[in-house]
Amino acid sequence: MRLALCSQTPLIRLIRNVKGSDNVLDISLLKEGEDYVFSPGGVTRMVYPLLRHMIQKGVLEKACWVSLNPRGPDRVWIDGIELINVKIDEPYLKSYGVVKEQMWKIFHGISDDPPSSITELAWLDDYAYYNLYNRVCSETLMELDRRKDFDLFYIHDFQQIPTGHMLATLKPKVFRWHIPFDEKVVPADWAPFLGKYFNSYDAVVVSCRSYLASLRKIGYEGKAYHVYPYIDFSEYPVPSSQKIRELSDRFALGDDDVVIALVARLDPMKGHDLAIKAMAKVVKRFPKVKLVIVGDGSFSSSRQGLGLSKAELWKQKLTSLVENLGLSGNVVFTGHLSQEELGCVYARCDFTLLPSRAEGFGLVVAESWLYGKPAIVSSSAGIAELVENESTGLLVNTENTDEVAEAMSKLIGDEKLRLEMGENARKAVELCSIERGLNDELKVLKAVGEGEQDEPG
Repeated sequence: MRLALCSQTPLIRLIRNVKGSDNVLDISLLKEGEDYVFSPGGVTRMVYPLLRHMIQKGVLEKACWVSLNPRGPDRVWIDGIELINVKIDEPYLKSYGVVKEQMWKIFHGISDDPPSSITELAWLDDYAYYNLYNRVCSETLMELDRRKDFDLFYIHDFQQIPTGHMLATLKPKVFRWHIPFDEKVVPADWAPFLGKYFNSYDAVVVSCRSYLASLRKIGYEGKAYHVYPYIDFSEYPVPSSQKIRELSDRFALGDDDVVIALVARLDPMKGHDLAIKAMAKVVKRFPKVKLVIVGDGSFSSSRQGLGLSKAELWKQKLTSLVENLGLSGNVVFTGHLSQEELGCVYARCDFTLLPSRAEGFGLVVAESWLYGKPAIVSSSAGIAELVENESTGLLVNTENTDEVAEAMSKLIGDEKLRLEMGENARKAVELCSIERGLNDELKVLKAVGEGEQDEPG
């Protein structure tokens, strides 16, 4: 199979200005953490291992990944995958970001002042540059196809939905939607707009079973599948006791501290503030507890990306909240951590917390399960479909800080329960293995590529 993939998020972010020959960079010549980092988020966690495994199994002959990376080299090679960086001018980039963020808020049900109709959004000057970005992506894919003759196009995430509509090809096109999808929070007159774009694809893949019904209700008529997101377990080795000690010392985590890990990019949707407010209630009973908040901004928030400031603004609000509640000694912000450091956090923590107001899935829960750690999970998260309440974790309404605090206190005060739930979690995580994901993805891609009528199970 020869596959062309497109996403907004680039796989690689360069830390410093590194140029290759003819603006083509071989990542094997660089050092992770010093020259580059992998972009955080579910797309990176899923798609990169998927392509690697497909190449290793001989299923994938050629893979090109087109994404937005205005400050990166034209092309990057990594593990046999060719990364093509799309660039648009700075003023246009900001306009694209305005529309993209408005759409993101609408699909998450949090827009303060949503457009009364899709027509209102479409008439914004910024919307022209949202379309421009998708046009550039589609033209880049078509130019690549003329040279490489792909068998299939795989487009990822909501901001890229017009790309498939703009692809002038009869070759199969698959779209994967990563964020929440609930037709009840989307303005009613958006259904024809969304339906038109969804129906440009031969198949649509969503992350949870519950999203399938919403997909049909907005008018999608093609093949629809749900494939649970997945991770490559081999990328999460058990860290040495020395590494765990070094990380604990670095962030002042005492031996007798109960540590709660919250791993999420800095975004209001992730509910960090809800966790901090719950902590204010918890520390009254359990003063030796630490909430470790891991993460920085998304690609959109980064200086290498769209340059939006929401991550920095959110960090300032969270820091002020911590200070006002007198929690400076109980809440730790780590910023971005390497994969090895993240493993140390999971190994050191006693349980994890996913307090998102809305979440397409929530792979961080699966990551914590790998380390035998139970999770307190927002009932609004997609992965709630896989959480067995009181067995692998606790499901809570995170808007109710009393309920969150009660769940936190329950796990803090019962080590035996934490250990039992942790053992159950090690078994549950198999549902999110790369092997299972690869099998499900290949069923979809082969069914679409070969024109099969029966949907894979």
